[in-house]
Amino acid sequence: MNVAEILNIGLLATTFTKLFVIMDPIGTVPVFLSLTGRYSVADQRRAAVQATVTSLGVILLFAAIGQYILQFLEISTESLQLSGGFLLFLVAMELLTENDQDEPDTGDHNVNVALVPLGTPLLAGPGAIVAVMVAVTNSGKTISGWVAVALAVVLMHVVIWLTMRFSVELAKFLGQGGIMILTKIAGLLLAAIATQMVMTAIFTFVRNAGL
Repeated sequence: MNVAEILNIGLLATTFTKLFVIMDPIGTVPVFLSLTGRYSVADQRRAAVQATVTSLGVILLFAAIGQYILQFLEISTESLQLSGGFLLFLVAMELLTENDQDEPDTGDHNVNVALVPLGTPLLAGPGAIVAVMVAVTNSGKTISGWVAVALAVVLMHVVIWLTMRFSVELAKFLGQGGIMILTKIAGLLLAAIATQMVMTAIFTFVRNAGL
């Protein structure tokens, strides 16, 4: 048995590249820092792990049974994009209107941030989910195809975790003032991403409906 029989190298490369562009680990840094800037270093690192695991779990779940979930609930991919866009827009507004004198929440706030919006829909968003579902379809349901898609997803999340993990050191370098500047920049970027997701969903729906 050669490598090609257990691993589709071409599908691995294309899937990883698409996920890297869509999930944008470098662009995640200012958002991660703005949402976790007031946490201790240990809590920041814990949030990075939780966000990565959450995103990995969601994407692998949709890779395995995503089509069946959407069909069972009668949800279109456009609806998934639209709801994800609205959720990100709400997060963007919170970042843009946050005051640097606001007191951080207590309790399980860092856990919630790791799950939503970091884990999903920022990392495991509609774009990444749909890209993986398409990759699974293109795999031809072969073992080499499944291994390639799964490995691409895992490698992408290793990159994401490393990016967020070392953003903690960047946070210590920037200080509170630098974090606040990144917070506003992240808010603007998230608002733009959310708007694009909503517009794409609407235009796709209109085109598919033939209106």
